[in-house]
Amino acid sequence: MTRQGRRLSASRVLGLGAAGLVLLAVAFAIAVRFGEQPISLSAALGDPQSSDAVIFWSLRLPRALLGIIVGAGLAASGTTLQGLLRNPLADPFVLGVSGGAALGATLALALGLATVGQVAPGLFGGLSRLSGPALLAFAGAGGSVLFVLAASRGHSSRAPYAALLTGVVFNAFASAAITLIKTLSAPDRLGEILYWLAGSLGYERGATLGLAALLQLAAIAVMVALSGRLNLMMLGDEDAAALGVPVARTRRLLLLATSASVAGAVALTGLIGFVGLIVPHVLRLAFGPDQRLLVPLSALGGAAFLVLADVLARVSFAFFGNELPVGVITALLGGPLFIALLYRRGGAPRAEGRG
Repeated sequence: MTRQGRRLSASRVLGLGAAGLVLLAVAFAIAVRFGEQPISLSAALGDPQSSDAVIFWSLRLPRALLGIIVGAGLAASGTTLQGLLRNPLADPFVLGVSGGAALGATLALALGLATVGQVAPGLFGGLSRLSGPALLAFAGAGGSVLFVLAASRGHSSRAPYAALLTGVVFNAFASAAITLIKTLSAPDRLGEILYWLAGSLGYERGATLGLAALLQLAAIAVMVALSGRLNLMMLGDEDAAALGVPVARTRRLLLLATSASVAGAVALTGLIGFVGLIVPHVLRLAFGPDQRLLVPLSALGGAAFLVLADVLARVSFAFFGNELPVGVITALLGGPLFIALLYRRGGAPRAEGRG
């Protein structure tokens, strides 16, 4: 790593950060302005009794904020995991988080547990109205993370590969269990399960959005704080340890931070793919592999990408007579874009650093 690579220019960081914020602000403005029924922002903000105001405050604003929160978490987790596992194809769901979350939510939907109060009546007080599928999805994601971390302990330098392989196997097991549940589910509940698995942004209450934002801020802060160490770990565990990096502790903290971020996102929106895969690749091609820059830029870029994808999902109602899940939109956009990036680089993407 060159001296120039070790040192980040403050002006460059500020300039790119400002550009990312402008992009996110533009995406947010488009998201609250356009949809199945375009609204006037001046009317929405000026007349609280107008229909534009009702649409803005009750529908557009919560949904756009949820897109920002989830997109930021997925993209920041994706770029962190690609560096941590030294695998350019790693995405936020690679550690089994998606499998555990999907299994938990599928079980809740199949049993008809719409709220937390139905999971354990009388135990949650004012939280009893929170989403049952979201609660079980978060619990399933957390359980899968603990399983993957436990299975990869004791592998020292092979820990990244052990975690990766364990996550892949757990996802395969969860997929089989989900297929079994879908086969045994009633037809009316099967539709709910399929829609959740496709990934969509809903209309969450302010308290839920606040908790989700705090979780993502804390997780992304850990990723940013440890991004300098991650740069060294991408050279290999032995080299990083020789340079003073506590490799095992740093890896554990980053795995916990990314897993918490992904669990919080998936619990609220289902499985929205490609955000954590495509955004880091685009930014890495544009600005280089320095994780100190990539992690915050990925958070901003992922938030803007998901918000704009959701605009397309809402606009799709006019063409299909139904709103497409945003997970379908991100896949339709992300798949061709990833192939284009692949051929632009002249071959398969390579991991940064040495394995």
